[in-house]
Amino acid sequence: MATIVFLHAHPDDECLISGGTIAKYSSAGHRLVLVTATDGRHGEKPEGITTPEQLLERRREELAKAAAVLGVSRHEWLGYVDSGMTGWPQNNEPGAFIRSEVDEAAARLARIVDEERRDADRLVLVGYDWHGNYGHPDHVHVHKVARRVRELSRVDDFFEVTLNRDFYVAAFEWSKNNGGDNDFDPREPADDGNPMGEPETNITHHIDVSQHADAKRRAIASHASQANDTGFATEMSEDSFLRAFGTEWFIKVGEPAPSRRTTLLD
Repeated sequence: MATIVFLHAHPDDECLISGGTIAKYSSAGHRLVLVTATDGRHGEKPEGITTPEQLLERRREELAKAAAVLGVSRHEWLGYVDSGMTGWPQNNEPGAFIRSEVDEAAARLARIVDEERRDADRLVLVGYDWHGNYGHPDHVHVHKVARRVRELSRVDDFFEVTLNRDFYVAAFEWSKNNGGDNDFDPREPADDGNPMGEPETNITHHIDVSQHADAKRRAIASHASQANDTGFATEMSEDSFLRAFGTEWFIKVGEPAPSRRTTLLD
């Protein structure tokens, strides 16, 4: 059995872009380790939350629920502060993830990876694509940190989770041509000025998570405080959710693309 370590930027990122994969491999008996880089303190503040401390506690509780739903064996916080979006003053707050030296943050993650390595028959590490899927500065830093850990620790396979831009462009065009009012175009510049995700020609792995869509959806719903950001997913019909979230995409670093490999554990 394998141990798969996911590094994610904020609470709720783990479900939206990789929740089905986590549930898939957990249900098959593999050990799933989730590491969350930041505390998510700059997320949505729902009604009833009046202090930063209350929001942090809520987000910790919600992440614990989501991790349990997905079958995570071990969760760790990397210990950094949410940096906010590009250009926010929070980018410069003490402890902000993007202010950390890559080697320093990588050393923290490497300690966890090395602990897991001792008892693992096979260890897989998962980070983010080169611009963190949509350019959020914390996501870009996850990419850099995971890449460095690959150099520091003995990792059997290294993947980067991504979003299939071509898939979402096709969905956007279909919606636009069938009366949809969603004006989000995946080809438009995201937070770093680049379009979201990667084209299909750069993607090596298409993971079918349709059998685990219910777990993914329940995990997303666990992050109830962030409903304005994630609620759209839980409000979809079952069929719509399956079409939108039934596949997750990864790039296996060092493997030629494009490919349609359907498992992380070839």
